[in-house]
Amino acid sequence: MSTEEVAEVGHQEGPPWKTVGRFPTFDEADQRRLELTMEENLQVKVRWMRRRDDFVVKTRPDPALAIAEGLAAKRAEKKRRKAKLNKKRRKK
Repeated sequence: MSTEEVAEVGHQEGPPWKTVGRFPTFDEADQRRLELTMEENLQVKVRWMRRRDDFVVKTRPDPALAIAEGLAAKRAEKKRRKAKLNKKRRKK
């Protein structure tokens, strides 16, 4: 085995999960999950909450799209700042 260092890729958190509903049985929660999976670009999961003894359906937008939207917003902001700076430079 070699002693090469492996470059670690930083983990990026996706958008937070939002609770859609709480259900006393898994079957009810699964029905709601199936309804929500028809929507595009949406991740859905069912979690069992031990303390409350119920099932929770959670959703979030697709992380790949959220990252792409964030990058687009950063680019737009950078472009706006550069335009403002160039405008100041032209006035002198």
